[in-house]
Amino acid sequence: MITAGQMRAARALLGIDQRRLAELSTLSLPTIQRMEASGDVVRGNVDSLVKLVRALRGAGVELIDEGAASAAGGRGVRLIGRPA
Repeated sequence: MITAGQMRAARALLGIDQRRLAELSTLSLPTIQRMEASGDVVRGNVDSLVKLVRALRGAGVELIDEGAASAAGGRGVRLIGRPA
C-alpha cells in the first residue's frame, strides 16, 4: 500500500512533478492527480498501483510501510539512489 503523503514525499525527493510521475509510471496525469487526492491510502486498481510503485522504485525511492524498520515506526519514503 502507498499513501497520498508518500506519493507527494517521493515526488519531492525525486524533484519531479505529477506529469513526470505519470510518464514514468505510464499512467495518465488525471490518474496520478486522483491518487494524490486520496485521503490517506491511495485508491486505484491493482495494475495502476503496481505501475506507480514500480516507477517510484525504478526512480530510486523505497516505500517504508507502517511498522517497518524506521526510527519512528511510521510510514515514509527513503531515497535509495537513482539508477545510472
